[in-house]
Amino acid sequence: MKYFDIVIKNGTILTMDLKNPVINNGIVGINGELISFLSEDEGNCFETKKLIDARNGIILPGLINGHTHAAMTLFRGLADDIPLMEWLSNYIFPAESRINPDFVYSGTLLACAEMILSGTTTFCDMYLFEEETALACKDAGMRSIIGEVLYDFDSPNYGSVEKGLIYTESLIKKWHNDPIISIAVEPHSLFTCSPDLLMAANELSLKHRVPLILHLAETVDETKQVEIKYGNSPVQHLNSLGILGPHIIACHCVHINADEIELLNKYDVKVIHNPESNMKLASGIAPVYEMLSSGITVGIGTDGCASNNDLDLFSEMDTAAKLHKIKNMDTTVMNAYAVLEMATIGGAKALGIEKIAGSIEIGKRADIIVIDIHKPHLTPMFNPYSHLVYSAKGSDVLHSIINGRLVMSERNLLTMDVKKVMEKANKISKNILAN
Repeated sequence: MKYFDIVIKNGTILTMDLKNPVINNGIVGINGELISFLSEDEGNCFETKKLIDARNGIILPGLINGHTHAAMTLFRGLADDIPLMEWLSNYIFPAESRINPDFVYSGTLLACAEMILSGTTTFCDMYLFEEETALACKDAGMRSIIGEVLYDFDSPNYGSVEKGLIYTESLIKKWHNDPIISIAVEPHSLFTCSPDLLMAANELSLKHRVPLILHLAETVDETKQVEIKYGNSPVQHLNSLGILGPHIIACHCVHINADEIELLNKYDVKVIHNPESNMKLASGIAPVYEMLSSGITVGIGTDGCASNNDLDLFSEMDTAAKLHKIKNMDTTVMNAYAVLEMATIGGAKALGIEKIAGSIEIGKRADIIVIDIHKPHLTPMFNPYSHLVYSAKGSDVLHSIINGRLVMSERNLLTMDVKKVMEKANKISKNILAN
């Protein structure tokens, strides 16, 4: 008689593991944080504390949001339809100068609620007061890689840039070996960070063997600024500083050429694609198909709610697949499996967590979602990968397990009172408008 803490049965398992991709009528056994059993359900006898009936739905790894700014849920819709540099300089940076720890904690909880409800189990965050982000994620039960944003001007959290590096190192030490929270070093971008800051951040990243994450080559204006100031493109500028390496996670990479793609591939730099944000801010279309073809690991992200305006990775996958087909005028580009891979095991590889997440395999952490397929827009189902990318919505997610903990059951959040979270967000929004 087998014993499990949680059993999921009666569903098609899309493992995202190339060795064992699909298990029909599958069963997943979870003990503690880990997946401990995976097989076709042959009527095996077992005992379990919690049985989840997938009701002939799809069981798959939780989605991975490779880049966002979680607390910016509280800026959702604040300044739409404005160019990026004007958006940052005239609206976002001034608004952020007035935020506080409670703002970040509350905004992050709201983001966690939205992401769990739409199938995301891991996200990578860059923002201010990231200690509060970590605490909110712990309360929500959400896996996250987080980092305090660093830039040349003073921060409302830590003050001067020197203190920012100290603050980041304190986060690394405090959250070391936490089961769901990881820390990264996160300089904002090349146009807000001096070479000295970038090199100091890189040293800190290498010292503690954590990722270095930054925005890179997102807009034409950014690229021009870097070229005028340093005489190099953004990618070449990083290369001249000796920073490129497998620990680098570059978000956006919209304005890069073939030589720069080759350079990123040479140094095993990881990339996070943010199609909807890049479209909304008219930043451009990243050469994702070319990057993938060259061998670069590419994950997918939503960016923050001030520039998207949601955190639904199902919507993001659909956009990514279609956007690159029209860009390349080729229907075979970015097929459904490739895009789902970017949101699961590819995203895990991009964030350096592929040994614990991104696929359903024995010994990995149990980050699993269940999709309800009994919907008109999912009927009939010839190809589950196509349905997940082109037809499914975040609202089709029925159950969510993160690190072996059931955080959503039958679309009910179990780790927070979502009504209170939204009430707090609305209260804070009134203060934003008053300033």
